[in-house]
Amino acid sequence: MNLTRENTAIVLDSTSDYPEAPQRFPNMRFVPLYVRFGDETFKDYVELGPAAFFEKLRASEVLPATSQPTPQDFLTVYEELAAYERIFSVHVSSKVSGTYGSAELAAGELGGDKVRLVDSLTASLAIALLAHAIQRRLARGTTDEEIDELVARFHRESGVVFTVETLEYLQKGGRIGRAAALAGSLLNVRPILSVDDGEVVAVARVRGRQKAIAEFERRFADATEDKAGLRVAIAHADAEDWVGTLSELVWRVRPKAEIEFTANLGAVVSTHAGPGAVGFFWFHDE
Repeated sequence: MNLTRENTAIVLDSTSDYPEAPQRFPNMRFVPLYVRFGDETFKDYVELGPAAFFEKLRASEVLPATSQPTPQDFLTVYEELAAYERIFSVHVSSKVSGTYGSAELAAGELGGDKVRLVDSLTASLAIALLAHAIQRRLARGTTDEEIDELVARFHRESGVVFTVETLEYLQKGGRIGRAAALAGSLLNVRPILSVDDGEVVAVARVRGRQKAIAEFERRFADATEDKAGLRVAIAHADAEDWVGTLSELVWRVRPKAEIEFTANLGAVVSTHAGPGAVGFFWFHDE
């Protein structure tokens, strides 16, 4: 089967931090997770955007919690895409969220092999980078096998490094994975984190912002080459001043790279990363 943008759809969840996807591509959809403040529950991005979330977080006496979309949420979207012959449903790592499981149940309810589930084994704008890589192949015509190969290479070669101001949010949300050993760090020590096989892992500890930036640069330079097709994304949780700094880093270290996305993290990802978190993502895909 020849897959194109006309016969193939892509479904993302809101941890991709790419809510504008449906406006940019007619064949894309976006399923929100939920964030809860006490007795109030909101759909990520749809009912609570990043700015309103941080305002609410500052005023709230309780930390927010999150929950995955229901299988029915996914099933509704899949049924809306009835005109498409194939759906790639691309989601946050199944090791940090039950979102993939909900999508899997919905796909089973729909029956057949129309929906192909993709566990990104990552989060945030890394998922958006993968979605764009799929779109580029659909634009020229592709196959299920080529998309499978792309996803396998993405798992092997995509990079993410991020830092948080405190591990408190990752700890409380249970998303800390193998980074737990960093809990209780000294004042002004920033953990440098990554995602390895779908889990959050600690890769370094540095003191202060400048050393965090230097660690980002070192890891980015070590993992990439300066050639066309290197695509970068920068995300932050109410820490917009990092965008310019990291953009300059990219242009200096890898002048041929393209910054494909910059975004303020949504409510769900920010609930777990906490205010001040900054993510830096890359993937080479010509």
